[in-house]
Amino acid sequence: MASQAQAQNQTQTIYTCVDGKGRKITADRPIVECIDRTQQELNRSGTVKRVVGPSLTAQERAAQEEKDKAAAEVRAREAEDKRRDRALLLRYPSRAVHDQERVTALAQVDEVIKASSKRTAELAEQRKAIMAEFEFYAKDPGKAPPSLKRKLEENDSSSAVQKKFIQDQEQEKKRVNVRFDEELVKLKQLWAMREGPAAPTAAAAKN
Repeated sequence: MASQAQAQNQTQTIYTCVDGKGRKITADRPIVECIDRTQQELNRSGTVKRVVGPSLTAQERAAQEEKDKAAAEVRAREAEDKRRDRALLLRYPSRAVHDQERVTALAQVDEVIKASSKRTAELAEQRKAIMAEFEFYAKDPGKAPPSLKRKLEENDSSSAVQKKFIQDQEQEKKRVNVRFDEELVKLKQLWAMREGPAAPTAAAAKN
């Protein structure tokens, strides 16, 4: 029993705080009078084991949880930004690499436009042939066979599709340039940060 009492004394902790009236209170459990303020949990030797924060109301807890959630979201965004920056630097270690990829991306769009333009020219030739057939019915267009009219409608529809497709690809080229321009602004900052420590040394060498 003596050993148990000694062990209990060694492990027992003490709570201490100063209440709203300025009184210092000590107890062997959390102090109700200091529920709204910080308490210290002491070891038997008197050293601080931990600091216990004030107990919060339901409204205060909700506000604190919302604050913690917002802070976590900010940290997550910052971590994601850093991850993207590292990936961007890894992909584009230099201006030359970035410029070359822009050229390649634009060239791919140009190839698509070239193919669509070729198809548009083919449709134009087909339309000439169709219109040549319609000349037989110039005096009475109503006698033109339905199949011929259908050919003309399909040709016009296909030509409109190709025209719209080419316009979309021209817009895609603009989007590609905007993306690379935005990346370049960020990359210039990242390249400068990466090479920053070497800049003073280079300047000193020139002097």
